Amino acid sequence: MPTSGKPWAKWIVYALLFLYSCITVAPFLWALSSSFKTLEEIVAGGIHFIPKHFTFDNYLYVFVKEPLFSRWLFNSVFIAVVATVCNILFNSMAGYALARIDFFGNKVMFFLILAIQMIPGQLTIVPAYLIMKDLNLLNTYGALTLPLMANATFTFMMRQFFINFPKELEEASEMDGLSRFGTFFRIALPLAAPALAAQTIFVFMGAWNEFLKPLMFVSDKSMFTLTLGLNTFKGQYISYWNYIMAASMIFTLPALLIYAYFNKFFIKGITFTGSK
Repeated sequence: MPTSGKPWAKWIVYALLFLYSCITVAPFLWALSSSFKTLEEIVAGGIHFIPKHFTFDNYLYVFVKEPLFSRWLFNSVFIAVVATVCNILFNSMAGYALARIDFFGNKVMFFLILAIQMIPGQLTIVPAYLIMKDLNLLNTYGALTLPLMANATFTFMMRQFFINFPKELEEASEMDGLSRFGTFFRIALPLAAPALAAQTIFVFMGAWNEFLKPLMFVSDKSMFTLTLGLNTFKGQYISYWNYIMAASMIFTLPALLIYAYFNKFFIKGITFTGSK
């Protein structure tokens, strides 16, 4: 919306953005406030952001009195880190190969990757379950990490980045005696930092928030992730919203930290990978 020469229009835009920000942030602030309230105060009704009876008992309960919460937290961190590291490596290698290596079937492979992006993830969950069952990987970290180790969307994104990569740098590295792998790991990958940062945000948050695959692949409570663990605070007749809110705040913190750290690279990475 152009606002040049219309000061009042600029203030209207600012007011609308401020209103939208309040609407977006309000549920998070309410959840944060509720994590310090008692269950009775939450279920009593009413919307107030300052607890009447401020307490840390909810956080004490989920960390101390819930014996498996620390295990759930470890599971989520482990799965998200493994998925992020593997995606950064495998997607980048596949994207570089599609963009820079003229091998037989290159175009076919690229179109297959595009086709995979058109398939909803829900359609693959049953075949994935059957594969994990045949491999005896149910209730293991393998079932929780293997389906998340590569992603067609980010392979396409990295290909778009490496298409724009200067060939002169590759030629110079070859003259210096670097192999194809040496050029990739020592020249191309470090210069792809903006695209890798954007990929890190998406992959980590996707793996961190994953619910359907853990629900299908694990039944042992000790293998639950935080997303599944939150459901254990829901009973048949009552939901312990105070514990759920406290656990949710702990669940939200790592994703916020990852986004805050890599945000400075985010827009730059999207710009680089979206242009040719």
